[in-house]
Parts: sequence; C-alpha cells; structure tokens
Amino acid sequence: MSIDLVLDTAGDASASETLLSRIDRAAVFLMLLGDEEASGILGRLSPAELERLGAAMMALGEIDQSRMAEALADFAAEAGREMLPQRGRDDRVRALLDRAIGPARADSMMQRIEPQARPRTLEMARWLVPPVLVRLIEDEHPQVIAALLLLIEPEPAAEVLAALPFELQTMVVERVAKSGPVSAHAIAAIDTLLTQRITASFGAAALALGGPREAASLINLAAGDLRHTVLPAIAERDGPLATSIEEELFTFEMLFDLDPMAMGRLLRDVESEKLIDALKGLKEPERAPFFAAMSSRAADGVKDEIELRGRLPKSEVVAAQKAIVDIARSLAEAGEIVIGSGDGEFV
Repeated sequence: MSIDLVLDTAGDASASETLLSRIDRAAVFLMLLGDEEASGILGRLSPAELERLGAAMMALGEIDQSRMAEALADFAAEAGREMLPQRGRDDRVRALLDRAIGPARADSMMQRIEPQARPRTLEMARWLVPPVLVRLIEDEHPQVIAALLLLIEPEPAAEVLAALPFELQTMVVERVAKSGPVSAHAIAAIDTLLTQRITASFGAAALALGGPREAASLINLAAGDLRHTVLPAIAERDGPLATSIEEELFTFEMLFDLDPMAMGRLLRDVESEKLIDALKGLKEPERAPFFAAMSSRAADGVKDEIELRGRLPKSEVVAAQKAIVDIARSLAEAGEIVIGSGDGEFV
C-alpha cells in the first residue's frame, strides 16, 4: 500500500469512510515495521500527514491478526498494481542518498555503487594520513581546503585543520562555516588537484594502509586482554613485528591518566630537557598531570623553561615523548607503575 497515496487523498470528504479505512491500514502497517523503518517513513511526511496518520495510530484499539493481515494484503495489492522501472533508477537512488547523507557524501557513495563506476582520486583521500593531506593542500586557497575537509571524515579532517598554520586555520574554519553543498564542479576540481599532487609528489607511498600503529590501536580498543593473547602468538611467527606492535601499544597520551605518585616516580627518571621538549608540544590542560606531581617551585621552573624554549620542530617533540614512553614502559614492566585502566592490561 502506498502511504503517500493514502495520505494525499485523505482530504476527499466524499469518500471519508473508505479513506479512513485505508489510513487505518497504513497505520497498522507502520506498527508492524521495526522502529527504525517506521521512523524513516514518518520522517518523510509533512506535519499535516503526520498528524492524520498519527491520529489513526493512536485511535486504533487492539489489533488482531485479521486486521494485520488486511493491512499487509492491502500493501501487497497496491504493490501488485505498480512497477518499479529501471529507467531513472540512478537518479532516484542519488536523490535518496542526498536526503539521507548530504550531496557530497552521496556523490562519493554513488561512485562506489554505480555499475562500472570509475573510482575518484578523492575517494583515495579517505586512506591518506593527515600529514600527507596537509602536504598536498597547504598552499591551496582556503576555500579549496575547506571543501576537501567537508568531503572527508571528521576525524582526519580535524587533524588536517590542526596541522595548518594559525592564519590558514582561521580562514578555513570561516569558509567551512559559510559553506553550503559542495558543487559537482568543486568536487571534480579537487579530484583533479589530488590526482596531480599525488602523482607528482607521493605516488603509492602516500597510502597508509595498516601498520604496527594501526594494529596496536585495534588491540587497545578491543575488549579483552589481546595484548597477552594475540601478541605472543604473533611473536612466535614474527618477533620483530610483535615488538613493533608492542612499542605502539603505549602512547604518550596514556601518561595523562597516571596518578601523582606514579607520575612522580616516572619523572624521577626523565631528564629535564626531555620533559621540557615533550611538554612543549602539549596544550596547557594536558600538562596538568605532570605539574601535579611536582612541587609548586619545580612546576613553575618547568613552565618558565617551556616558555623560553621557543618553537621546536615537531620531530623533536615526538622524539622526546617517545623517550618518556620508553621509560614508562620499562617501569610498568618492572611493576613500579601502572599504565592504562589498572586492570592488569598495561602493568
């Protein structure tokens, strides 16, 4: 039964009895659907249509099997009088996707599902690590960068934005806020740009598919103690690979959750120069757990040193943080501190 047909003709007073019956059948049919399917249909109705159909649903009493069968039979009869033509199918699917996920993502999805569709280079951007994307677009117009960020997933888009210079960040965010739907012309232009840049600068090396860090991230996010089950099995077949994954299991961000006593124990083994370099790359709230484990005088001294340090290459900050993580891992393995949830996973 066509819900639209029933509701579109509901205002015809001359056939109120018949129409009421069909609206009742539509109401029964909707209540036979799952919540997600029913809400999807209701979400496509106008306020007036919702009011009429909702009133019918509320007015129905007990619904026995015969009434359910009647509703289903009416739907089947309506469907039997219609045909779903192949012609224009792609436009219909595109329109539904536009409504569900927006024009930009709908275009990307159509590229995946259309028969014999040629993949766009833009789709490849989903697999590029943010630093690579930054290198591809950092000298482009802010409007181009804003359009690209709207076309990729939010998490990598945020990382790309954070890696841009401050002045460029401001212009990009402003354009994102003012942007409407990304036009097909803009999508094609960005696709051409990425194709040229990747071909000229990176080639296949720009793709980041897997690796020890990604494997470690899966282990950290998965339920259960995979570190003590999966890693030993991998080590039996490939010891260096297991070591590489093990090194990535401990991240610098995990240290933020150390209690002051454990943090104090860690800081006793960390050189002040390494600590200053590592904290230089953090925002002020992220430095708080480190300062909480120091005396006020020591914390003030470190803060002053951070301010005097000036700008540091990101590589130096990362190297310092890795050195501190290595110390923390050694202390955890010795049982002197606990890293992680405290349930034994990173003891």
